[in-house]
Amino acid sequence: QVQLVESGGGLVQTGGSLKLSCVASGSIFSINVMGWYRQAPGKRRELVAIISSGGSTNYAESVKGRFTISRGNAKNTVYLQMDSLKPEDTAVYYCNALIRVAGVDPKDYWGQGTQVTVSS
Repeated sequence: QVQLVESGGGLVQTGGSLKLSCVASGSIFSINVMGWYRQAPGKRRELVAIISSGGSTNYAESVKGRFTISRGNAKNTVYLQMDSLKPEDTAVYYCNALIRVAGVDPKDYWGQGTQVTVSS
């Protein structure tokens, strides 16, 4: 059984910062891409940032220069440092990872989501 557990969401004022964390646990053989997505009320879930096992990153245009994605030394943890937050960043943020369990093809796993609210 694989689990992704997020933490670090909360309420912050415009211009403030938050750091999200996500830890993957369970019978994991390998983790390839890890990333963060978000979903605002009434909107579709969208990509925020992804990072490969080799450290390559990709960001949504709306967060470039403000958000930084990184992985922990153990490679089963992913972080999202969010600076210069704007009200439009308000959403539920979900951790995602492409994980291979021994003997099974890689599969997408999702965390339960963590709320980020930016007040104006």
